Amino acid sequence: MSPTDFAWLVLGFPLLGSLVIALGFRVLPARVAGVIGTTAIALAFASTIGALITLLDQPSDAQQLTDSLWDYASASGLEIRLGILVDPLSVFMCLVVTGVSTLIHLYSVGYMGSDEGYRRFFSYLNFFVFSMLLLVLAGNFIFLIVGWAFVGFASYALISFWYRRHTATKAGMKAFVINVIGDVGMVLAAFFVFRELGTFELLDSFDAARETFSTNQGVVIAICCLLLVGAVAKSAQLPLHTWLPDAMEGPTPVSALIHAATMVTAGVYLIARTFPLFELAPTAADIGAFIGLATLLVAATIALAVVDLKRIIAYSTMSQIGYMVMGVSIGAYAGGLFMLMAHAFFKALLFMAAGSVISAMANNQSIDRMSGFRRALPYTSALLLIGALALAAFPGTSGFFAKDEILGFAANRGGMYWVFAIGGYAGALLTAIYSFRIGFRVVAGEPSDEAREFEQGHMSHGERVDGHPVNPATGEVEDVDVGFPGAEHHVAERSRPMAVAMGALGVLALFGGLIQVPGVDAVLEHFLDPTFESSPLYAIAPSTGDAWLGLAVGGVISAAGIAIAYFFYVARRGSTARLIERLPGLHKFLFHKWYFDELEDALVYRPAIAIGRFASSTFERYVVDGIVAGAAGFVRGAGEVVRGAQSGFVRAYALLLLGGFAALGVYFLVAAS
Repeated sequence: MSPTDFAWLVLGFPLLGSLVIALGFRVLPARVAGVIGTTAIALAFASTIGALITLLDQPSDAQQLTDSLWDYASASGLEIRLGILVDPLSVFMCLVVTGVSTLIHLYSVGYMGSDEGYRRFFSYLNFFVFSMLLLVLAGNFIFLIVGWAFVGFASYALISFWYRRHTATKAGMKAFVINVIGDVGMVLAAFFVFRELGTFELLDSFDAARETFSTNQGVVIAICCLLLVGAVAKSAQLPLHTWLPDAMEGPTPVSALIHAATMVTAGVYLIARTFPLFELAPTAADIGAFIGLATLLVAATIALAVVDLKRIIAYSTMSQIGYMVMGVSIGAYAGGLFMLMAHAFFKALLFMAAGSVISAMANNQSIDRMSGFRRALPYTSALLLIGALALAAFPGTSGFFAKDEILGFAANRGGMYWVFAIGGYAGALLTAIYSFRIGFRVVAGEPSDEAREFEQGHMSHGERVDGHPVNPATGEVEDVDVGFPGAEHHVAERSRPMAVAMGALGVLALFGGLIQVPGVDAVLEHFLDPTFESSPLYAIAPSTGDAWLGLAVGGVISAAGIAIAYFFYVARRGSTARLIERLPGLHKFLFHKWYFDELEDALVYRPAIAIGRFASSTFERYVVDGIVAGAAGFVRGAGEVVRGAQSGFVRAYALLLLGGFAALGVYFLVAAS
């Protein structure tokens, strides 16, 4: 089999799994649906391994392969094929997406075990993975946009999974509305690409762009800025980021999937995939880099103030994606993608560990209520700390090697790019502090009431109203048919699928960075060579000595951040409260997330929803329905006239015919005069 044959299987298995579960949901036992969904993604991962092996058998100059099933459209020079592009970049992305998604599916088998929507959940989850794979394997802009839109729809369905919750449906709508802004940017970019280059095919458009555009020509800057709109919306970068923390209303496995393996990494992939265009538009690339830098710093400051555990991790995702966007925008393609892989490992692990803790907390997500879980949940606590170490880029972890590769590249490029290195190290210090704000608050200290109850062998089920569970965040009574996440709460200590998935990610978070150690190996960089060999920036790399100096600086910063967190959250527990009393204005500003939510709600979300409601209640009712009703009345009246003329008498038809000819004659006589 060829690499493209395996790639079609990579797409086919998740789609088949989603359809089988969706069509058989009435007859499939719940556990069977979980097995089918997980197996489908595992088979996609195995197929990706097959694509990798067969691709490596090809010569390096023949590792960009295209294939199509059929021509989707062909007219007047426009050819759109249902085609895929298989090269090192797409195979790398498929490995990350299918590998991490398999573990998230396995975790979901245990975590969602008692949820009434179990079958629906796995059908949605499979479709989400299929959509992301379609996006990364697309061989042209049309199917890239199709995958892009499918990912947006799938995220809406999963964020709103518990659809009886007002907060969940609102979060899903917000994600959908903001992502549509990105979709518009993508569509306009594709239009300009076709207008200027005459093709939608990715490789053909890149070749044509080098011959057609000059550096920083207006049209190529416009194309790249429109692509950035798509990337910024999908990857939750400033200013289109507010949907991502709200997306925590979805089940925890959804949070892990969105943040680790799908969706938010799509923007990073898009910039890396279209690097020939961005290198022709360095102005647009620099804009992308500054957006990434701003996002990583702003999100890191917010993560120091919010108290919802999942939202802290969500803001850490925004910050870490900022590193990746900055990396691929300045030309550190291998570094940005290395960070994408490492982040997938430790971020999925952090969300899984958080889900286990939140279950033990009866779904209460406030870290102000959490403490002392080291004895109640020893396995979860250990893996939570491993995830925090990797996020903090502690020496030896995957995050340590990945983060420094981006910052070392920026410093080595010099000039203006020192700003990104210095800003990145400042962000690294903040990251280490908030990483262990999570770790120390959850694991250390005196056990909370829920931790004590779990130590005694009992699960806390939280507050109830008339015997019904309530949402701890809002107090609203839960609908048991779409519960949160069902009558039972599952933790890794008591669920083998959850424990296995978390354990595998823990190993990867610790040791996954060893594939790219300065002066020792550069596996990922060499693997990606055929994709980026035409880039003059790809060859820029710091010397081994400079790289290790950067790692040393990063290690010191990480240790300093952890020490600061230890001082505030362990040694001087309660000192943060006194700090808040001294700086109430700053705390309020950060706690309200720089007021971006209020601003974006006023300028984007609420106007879009208001326009939609107006279109539904007023425009559609009075204008559209009026036009339709008027047209129907006209057709009905005309029908009555025509029906009246159909008498069946030949003499009547002859009279009408003669009358018509007479009218034509009169018309021509008048016209001639």
